Amino acid sequence: METRASSPISHREALRKAEQSIAKAKDAVSKDLHRLKYHFMAPAYWINDPNGLIFFKGEYHLFYQHYPYAPQWGAMHWGHAKSKDLVHWEHLPIALAPSEPYDNHDRGGCFSGSAVDDNGTLSLLYTGTMIQEDGKVVQTQCLATSQDGITFEKYEGNPVISAPPEDGSADFRDPKVWRHNDLWYMVVGSGKDGEGKALLYKSANLREWDYVGVLAESDGRIGTMWECPDFFPLGDRYVLMFSPMGMGHHKTIYLVGDMDYETGKFTWDQMGDIDHGFDYYAPQSFLDGKGRRIIIAWLNNWDWMPWYKDFGPTYQNNWCGAMSFPRTVELEPDGRLKFSPVEELQVLRREHVHLGNTKVTPGKSVLPKYVASDCLEIKAEFELAGCKAEEIGFVLRASEDSTQQTLLSCNLQTKELRFDRSRADGWSEGVQTAKLEAADDGVLKLHILIDTSVIEVYTDGDRTVMTNNIYPDPGSVNLDVFTVGNDVVMRSIDIWKLSSAW
Repeated sequence: METRASSPISHREALRKAEQSIAKAKDAVSKDLHRLKYHFMAPAYWINDPNGLIFFKGEYHLFYQHYPYAPQWGAMHWGHAKSKDLVHWEHLPIALAPSEPYDNHDRGGCFSGSAVDDNGTLSLLYTGTMIQEDGKVVQTQCLATSQDGITFEKYEGNPVISAPPEDGSADFRDPKVWRHNDLWYMVVGSGKDGEGKALLYKSANLREWDYVGVLAESDGRIGTMWECPDFFPLGDRYVLMFSPMGMGHHKTIYLVGDMDYETGKFTWDQMGDIDHGFDYYAPQSFLDGKGRRIIIAWLNNWDWMPWYKDFGPTYQNNWCGAMSFPRTVELEPDGRLKFSPVEELQVLRREHVHLGNTKVTPGKSVLPKYVASDCLEIKAEFELAGCKAEEIGFVLRASEDSTQQTLLSCNLQTKELRFDRSRADGWSEGVQTAKLEAADDGVLKLHILIDTSVIEVYTDGDRTVMTNNIYPDPGSVNLDVFTVGNDVVMRSIDIWKLSSAW
């Protein structure tokens, strides 16, 4: 693996070298048939956590963790893109590169953070990470600013927070900043003695920060370290999101509760999973010009399998990682959250197939062959009243001989949503499940997004979401509906082939 951060270098020179590396690889990378059609990707090489999501001067800005020298994790940079509609993205020059003592190391760099609009100045708060000669990891919080929204200067007084508080530990990263009344607030992810924590700071100017205290912490069940915390108001309540380390398949958690700015304490009474899949990590939120709270996450995770299995075969073609399709976050009357793909996706809809009141019988195909594609949006409704079927589901991205196929099923007896990618591609492994709720109106609704190497599934009124990567052969595009045990009435199905956003 190449490295580009081991010796002193100016920020401008570090950015220039990174851009040169991307320029050499991007044309060849763009020809890979596993590249996604409407999910965001870097032009080449490695991408992970979304950073600095912000609606700024009428445009959406997406920054992201980026290693521009190889298709695997290395010294972190901040990639950058912008969009007018959350679908079509324009790549911009890399915004941040390791260049200073506090963020300059081969396995460190400019770690995750957030962006705010400071009276017209686009300001990035990020974690500078370095590793000392004794192997000790030092993480600090740093500031960079831009007047044009493209070129960023690191604050000469960095780091703005030079050490964790006594409540934290050396794991001290991923600042998320927001404004409340006349002050800026920052939540930083940490952990201590095996308990994850969100640490709270406040500032009048983004440069001098006072530690307030522990905003919230694990009760012994919610992970050992809280990565990429995000805190925001929603309706008359507040939401704390984070990715907990040490919780197995629970990759993204949300807590709903109340915030007391006088004490700096968040008291929660509702907990849930943002996504139940293998591949959804570090979601970050922002408020857009329409008043929507939107989240985007990294389409992968850190600890499901060894990295070479976990991150997929695309590294062989010099790219690795992508972002989830943007989702809105809404508060339900019962205090839970729902997550729906933004409506802007509809701009990509092309050929449309609609079927109504179709009987699905075990062992028989019901969908026409011409719906086959590697890039689809599917909305289906099944009648549950009087239904005696044991299971309803879809065969996705299947080969002609069915040796390759991904199965999405809803078990009506065990109330379980099940995603089986064990035969998807000869690479992916695992079966993921989630509790499936019975719809009050006796209808099972599924909303499925397929995009070459990722499938997103929404059900239970968008309260249950599951995202997984797969890497089937390009020709494995067949689609069908199935039932087990008895017939079922498919009240309707709408299938759209989607055009590429790139």
